[in-house]
Amino acid sequence: IAANRMFHTNCLLRVSSSLRAARCLMPNRHAAPKTVTCSHHCMSAFHKKDTEHRDANFGGPGYRTNKVFSSRSYSTSEAKLNCWNCKQLLDRTPSFFCDSCKAIQPPEEGASYFKILDCDYTFTLDTHKLQKRYLQLQRTLHPDNFSQKSVKEQEYSGSQSALVNKAYKTLLKPLSRGLYMLELEGMHLKEGTDSVADSHFLMELMEINEALEEAQTPEEVNKIGQDTKGKLADLTELIDAALHEGKLDTAKELLTQMKYYANIEEKVKAKLSDFM
Repeated sequence: IAANRMFHTNCLLRVSSSLRAARCLMPNRHAAPKTVTCSHHCMSAFHKKDTEHRDANFGGPGYRTNKVFSSRSYSTSEAKLNCWNCKQLLDRTPSFFCDSCKAIQPPEEGASYFKILDCDYTFTLDTHKLQKRYLQLQRTLHPDNFSQKSVKEQEYSGSQSALVNKAYKTLLKPLSRGLYMLELEGMHLKEGTDSVADSHFLMELMEINEALEEAQTPEEVNKIGQDTKGKLADLTELIDAALHEGKLDTAKELLTQMKYYANIEEKVKAKLSDFM
């Protein structure tokens, strides 16, 4: 057991060293602006998204129009929407209910999850605010509230409630949130295509997995779990900085690492349940 602990400690120290080295390569997000390696297009698109989202949420330019965001550029096309029931112009985007007749509206095609849940377009969003908004929407959109309404309203209620659920689950966890932000930029992480994870990093992960399998006590498993949480916190900071600087390729590499550590975290939970 002593030998296993020494082996586990050494491999975690190497992973920690690797993450510290990665942080050193990242620019100081509070320093003066510097030229970044990504294209002008991706930088302008990233800042454009942030500005457009704030405008939509806080009544800025274009607030009274429906902004349909494409998956690649997050650009908008202005298409004013009217209530399906009373034909009045809908004042907000997205609109869940008509302000005039109070009828529930169908989901707006192309609306981002950030706009649906009225949260800032940022990797480090406020999850407490996210949960509060989610519960608020589900209380008003749940199909049980429309059992005595028309078939169309019941259908819209089910669609809106399902969409809010999907948006919440996607934005709640850092990994799925980051992957979704990359998808909005046209970048995807597909299964079996993690070429960005080099052999050295994969070897370190294999050693952590072996240490987890060989752990004999809850204390040993908890230690691996705490170290993994620390690595995920480090990666969260690095990914936020990369997205803030518009370095999407760097963010993609770091999200790949986060995916592996999230997998280890789930294995830790399963291992701890075996001791109960």
